[in-house]
Amino acid sequence: MIFERFNSLGGRHLIRVILLLGLSAGAATILIIIILGLKKKYRWRKKMEYNVNVEIFLKNQEFLAPKRFSYSQIKKMTNSFEVKLGQGGFGSVYRGELPGGNLVAVKILSELKGNGKDFVNEVASVGRTCHVNIVSLVGFCLEGRRRALIYEFMPNGSLEKFIYDCGSSSNSHLGWEKLHQIAIGIARGVEYLHRGCNTRILHFDIKPHNILLDQDFCPKISDFGLAKLFPEKRSMISMTD
Repeated sequence: MIFERFNSLGGRHLIRVILLLGLSAGAATILIIIILGLKKKYRWRKKMEYNVNVEIFLKNQEFLAPKRFSYSQIKKMTNSFEVKLGQGGFGSVYRGELPGGNLVAVKILSELKGNGKDFVNEVASVGRTCHVNIVSLVGFCLEGRRRALIYEFMPNGSLEKFIYDCGSSSNSHLGWEKLHQIAIGIARGVEYLHRGCNTRILHFDIKPHNILLDQDFCPKISDFGLAKLFPEKRSMISMTD
């Protein structure tokens, strides 16, 4: 009889323990769900505030910045990023085509620092440049954290391949006279960035890879203004007195 009573008491105790453990686990699960929900709501609210602030800033800058494209337009003009032209410190470059048939180079930016306002400020600054030795900025994309720059297309690529790719037959196109003209063009472009445009722009990374050549081998400086958005990728400061 005592044994049966002991079993009865032990069984009830075990049931209580199981119920307590179940209630504790349920309460902990509910608490975790509430915390995750609050964190998700906080992130969503911050994202909405960020988007609203950037959109307001963009509206105020619409007459200064070049044309804005959506990310879906970027995918369409690059045919879902089909043809990759190159890879640089600031991101990947793809060939694109505008509705009118004009070819463009689309740079998809990666590891971008700063906020949308910094990006738009730089886009507005770069978009106001106008010089024969500066690559023209056609437009940009700012959609959430996705950012891209659309430049005029340079059919002869970068100067780098003509200098270092000695085995290429294209190297024969560049004699000393052409190299001299390219050097003068680069110097004029740098002088314009430092002294000729409305906002003084320091490139921070002048090198053959960032010198693009059009169909007539006219040099055009690219990737200027991006060093402020990628401070860890600065390699050297290009500055004249």
